[in-house]
Amino acid sequence: MTKQQKKNRLLILVIFGMTIIPFLIAWGLKENPELVKGKTNIGQLIMPSISTERADFTGFDTFSTESLGELAGHWLIVNVIPNTGCNEICLDALLKTKQLRLMLNKELPRTRRVVMLFKEPAAEIANEWWLKDTLLWRLRRTENKEDNALFLSLLREENKINSALTEKLIGSEDREFALNSDLIRVKPNAELARKIIDIRKGTLPDGMLLLIDPLGNLMMQYEPGFNTYKVKDDLMHLLRISQIG
Repeated sequence: MTKQQKKNRLLILVIFGMTIIPFLIAWGLKENPELVKGKTNIGQLIMPSISTERADFTGFDTFSTESLGELAGHWLIVNVIPNTGCNEICLDALLKTKQLRLMLNKELPRTRRVVMLFKEPAAEIANEWWLKDTLLWRLRRTENKEDNALFLSLLREENKINSALTEKLIGSEDREFALNSDLIRVKPNAELARKIIDIRKGTLPDGMLLLIDPLGNLMMQYEPGFNTYKVKDDLMHLLRISQIG
């Protein structure tokens, strides 16, 4: 065997290893979730794990239907809205995951934000949630008492964002860019909804959070009021040990 042939064989082995090793690691985590246990902050491992497929989800709206392909191959940060309303705890959880994804820095492209709706809210009501999701983080990042008071007021579902307030919050930003949402809104099918409800022993709380790995496995769940920084630590740990998605 010539020197060049040896180099070519080595290159093929390296490429093969880069392709198969991440999936072996993911399979190992699925079959042995205890490997992760004890190294997470506040998340609870879902045992036994629950697998999902793209067909288990339908888009809540046109944008989400067109974005369903984004679910595969990414780590999914999933807010759960169990009812036809989204109270202060629910909306605050949405805003926390927006902050969480931005905190991931270079790892951000490996993730997607998803909200899973278990019931069918009126489109007008849901559109107000998505509008608040795109705008209210601007109030949260300031130390201004007036902004904080307005933020807490707008967390209440009965308080709406009118066009004048929208323009004020956008400021000098490009309107189309400012109102663009990264939140994929999906509905689970009946079987998946039942499995998730069973995890919670029949009751889904407002503001809970799920993590789904790039192979579609429900990995972890978080209680309402979760700490964004601690969830980030958990997710960064999972991203480091998996190297997939």
